[in-house]
Amino acid sequence: MALAALQTPVKPEFSLLSRIGNTPLLRLAKLDQHLPGVEIYAKAEFFNPGGSVKDRAGLNMILEGERSGKLTKDHVLLDATSGNTGIAYAMICAIRGYRVKLCLPANASHERKQILKAYGAEMVFSDPGEGSDGAIRLCQKIFAEGAEKYFYPDQYGNSANWRAHFEGTGVELIRQTEGRITHFVTSLGTSGTFTGTSRRLKQDVPHVRCISAQPSSGFHGLEGLKHMPTAIVPAIYDPKLADDNVWIETEDAYRMTRWLGRHEGLLVGMSSGANVHAAHEVAKKLTAEGKNGVVVTMLCDGATKYLSEPFWNDQD
Repeated sequence: MALAALQTPVKPEFSLLSRIGNTPLLRLAKLDQHLPGVEIYAKAEFFNPGGSVKDRAGLNMILEGERSGKLTKDHVLLDATSGNTGIAYAMICAIRGYRVKLCLPANASHERKQILKAYGAEMVFSDPGEGSDGAIRLCQKIFAEGAEKYFYPDQYGNSANWRAHFEGTGVELIRQTEGRITHFVTSLGTSGTFTGTSRRLKQDVPHVRCISAQPSSGFHGLEGLKHMPTAIVPAIYDPKLADDNVWIETEDAYRMTRWLGRHEGLLVGMSSGANVHAAHEVAKKLTAEGKNGVVVTMLCDGATKYLSEPFWNDQD
C-alpha cells in the first residue's frame, strides 16, 4: 500500500532528530562509594535516538554537507565506520532521503549489521584483521574510483565531527555539573568526542583536566577504539589536548562492562566499559593523593549491539 505524501513540514519539536543530544548525566554512586571526596558521573549517550554518541557527529556532518552543497539527492553518502557512526548516518539519511553506502570491518557485530540493514544502508566489508583502518582504506579506494557519485564526509577528518561536541556535549557537561567538573575522561576512536568536548571545557572551565584513554596495544578487542601509536591517526586528533592518558587492557574494559550491568543496571557497550574503567582509575588516583574531584566520562552506546559477544558469559 502506497503511503500518502507528507502534506505539511514536520515541526522541529516533533522530529526524531530533535532528540539528539541533551542526554542524561548519571551518578555512578556504587563505583565511587569507597572513594571519599570523589564523584564519578557518566553521560548516557544511548538515550540518543540512534543509540549512541555518534548521532551528534553524524547529524552535524550531514547538515554541514547540505549547507555546503556537497550533499544532494544525487549523491550517495559514503564513509568508513566501525558501526555506530554508520548507524547514525543510516538513521538520519532515512529521515532526510539520502542513500548510504558504508565500509566496515567484516567482524563488526551481527547486531550492528542487522541494524544497518534495517535502515536500508548498503554495506561493503573490509578485512577483519585490519580493524577500522582497513575500512578507511577500502572507503578511500571506492571514493577515488567514483568521487562524483559520493558525498564522503570522512568522519576521521571532518571538523564538523568534533564541533558537534564543542557546541553540544561540552556545554551540556558544564551545565549538568554546574561547573563542578574537574576531570573529563574518554577513549579515542575518531577522537571527535574527546577533541570537541575538551576544547569547550578548556575554553569555559580551564581548570578541568582532560584525560584520553586508549587500548594498551594495537591488538585489542575494543571495537571502535584506536591505539594511536599503531593506527591511522585521525586528522581531527590533537594530542596536545590531553593532559594525561590511561592505557586500557581489553579484559579490564570487559569486566567493567559486565559490572555496570550487574551493579548499576546499565547495559552498555565495551567502549563504555573502557571509559568507566579509565574514569575509575583517575578517581582512585585522586583519592590516593587526598584530592577531591568530579570525574565525568561517556557511556558511548548501549549493549544491544553486542549481546552475542561471548564476554558476557564470564563470571567475575
